[in-house]
Amino acid sequence: MDDKPHYTGHRRRLRNRFLVDMGSGFSDYELVELLLFMALPRTDVKPLAKALIAKFGSYSELMFATPQEIREVPGAGDTTVVALKSVQAAAVRLARAQVLSKPVLSSWMQLLDYCYAAMAREKREQFRVLFLDKKNVLITDEVQQTGTIDHTPVYPREIVKRALELDASALIVVHNHPSGDPTPSDDDIEMTREIQDAGQRLGIVLHDHLIIGRKGHTSFKSLGLL
Repeated sequence: MDDKPHYTGHRRRLRNRFLVDMGSGFSDYELVELLLFMALPRTDVKPLAKALIAKFGSYSELMFATPQEIREVPGAGDTTVVALKSVQAAAVRLARAQVLSKPVLSSWMQLLDYCYAAMAREKREQFRVLFLDKKNVLITDEVQQTGTIDHTPVYPREIVKRALELDASALIVVHNHPSGDPTPSDDDIEMTREIQDAGQRLGIVLHDHLIIGRKGHTSFKSLGLL
């Protein structure tokens, strides 16, 4: 008698299908199954994959779920969290690699892709600063503050101080709106002016302030606010 688990053949068939078209014909839960194969080698992961998609609605929403939200699905523990969140981390890193070592202002779509990957579905407001050199190449980007669902405390002097430490010549600041609506608030506009004024005194240019939301993005420069 064949004492191999019943799901062994299913795993082999799913892997073979993936090799044909790299998953383009896969359903969302089948992609999740593939991720869980190596994480849970002695478990039939199909029910768990289906449960995860049922809870979050889609593969992309699952990738942006918090570890705690993932753990709420029966059968999903830390191993499942690592398998799923490592994919998100890899996607953000790949997007960031497209921005590095080239002038940011001429790689604007890649920059937006990176910001979307890193911030669009964050549950809390996050304020990120991209520090640029004299050729507008990214030196580094740093999360300066993480706030609540609708507010992040920002300290313009600390941003400028950090720019001086990095010998940065220019900045792009980015924050997300967890509501999904990227429309700037009055506080957003006032805070941006304060950062611009603080930088101008020391020769540091604020190129733009981007607000990222699930429904799109807003550029202060495009709106004439910078």
